[in-house]
Amino acid sequence: MSLSVSKRMARVKPSPTGAVLSLATRLKAEGRDIISLGTGEPDFDTPQAIKDAAIKAIQAGATKYTPVDGTAELKAAIQNKLRRDSDLAYDPAQILVTSGAKQALFNLCLAVLGEGDEAIIPAPYWVSYPDMVLLAGGEPVFIEAGIDSNFKVTPAQLQDALTDRTRLLILNSPSNPTGACYTRDELQAMESVLQDFPQVVIASDEIYEPIHWAKEAFVSFAQACPSLYDRTITINGVSKAYAMTGWRIGYGAGPEVLIKAMSTVQSQSTSNACSVSQEAARAALDGNQAVVAEMTAAYKERHDYLVAALNDIAGFECRAGEGTFYAFPRVSGALASLGLADDLALTELLINEANVAVVPGSAFGAPGYIRLSFACSMEALQEAVARIKRAVCA
Repeated sequence: MSLSVSKRMARVKPSPTGAVLSLATRLKAEGRDIISLGTGEPDFDTPQAIKDAAIKAIQAGATKYTPVDGTAELKAAIQNKLRRDSDLAYDPAQILVTSGAKQALFNLCLAVLGEGDEAIIPAPYWVSYPDMVLLAGGEPVFIEAGIDSNFKVTPAQLQDALTDRTRLLILNSPSNPTGACYTRDELQAMESVLQDFPQVVIASDEIYEPIHWAKEAFVSFAQACPSLYDRTITINGVSKAYAMTGWRIGYGAGPEVLIKAMSTVQSQSTSNACSVSQEAARAALDGNQAVVAEMTAAYKERHDYLVAALNDIAGFECRAGEGTFYAFPRVSGALASLGLADDLALTELLINEANVAVVPGSAFGAPGYIRLSFACSMEALQEAVARIKRAVCA
């Protein structure tokens, strides 16, 4: 018997970053000495106080269903965090707790997009954005912003991309994969453009918010653009800042009508996020934030080393980032000198000849680049760079 899948599956593909992780894991299991710079996952352990809160929750029997939209305690912690860090006020009904920030974004796409609706996505972009839009029946519209424009779209580009079919704009700042972060002035310039398109919802993906080191403090989109507060969904979570990727807790905060729709989607898919993880996330948000600063300081040290080291490799050009734990060099010069067809060919060369796993830029809508994660030890980074140099400059 021949089995078939739905037609929509022809429009989407598995996550490229997940494929790199799987390949690196398989090669390691086969005995290869692989340094993986492909995964966007902190190398730090979850702080002990957060783990203790989860253990206490288990011992107290907090292992049952919770409300679909999250526990009252965690929603209160999210309210406090948004008020404390961004001066943003949300009622509990304006907050949805999800199984990772990814689910919040997916719920939003299903809640607001229909057949023929357009979603604007600046490129380079996080790999899952376009496929989420496609699964929801929408059409991704890309705005290219490469290294020469500091990986940021301009108000003029945004103006040109907006139409009466646009329903969603997805912004990620600080950005995966580039590390670029929009300033208050840059966000407010977008605000002026978006005021003429009242049907557009803004999804502000701020999952890397605390991992930020620019001179100008991070500013949330809804904070910088108060006139758009009523149609902005702020997406965040605890995975990156608190080294809690496996705990799977994210959240969305925004207009009640959209949060209610997103919650309805969730009620028919996963229901509530893990009850124990919710208590751990509450402890993370309400607890001492010094641990976040300590991890961010380590990322900044690695960033400074890696950007300089990559710029010292012939054919590589790397812009310094303002946050996250990624470097995103343009490698077109190296491709030409090595006679390689594209960035995918370079990533294959690096894993086959240098035992270093990276992700091709084409996976992020940016051919001619590669992404390297520096969420690993300095020693691993230094060895990876030495291997890359030998492979590229031999």
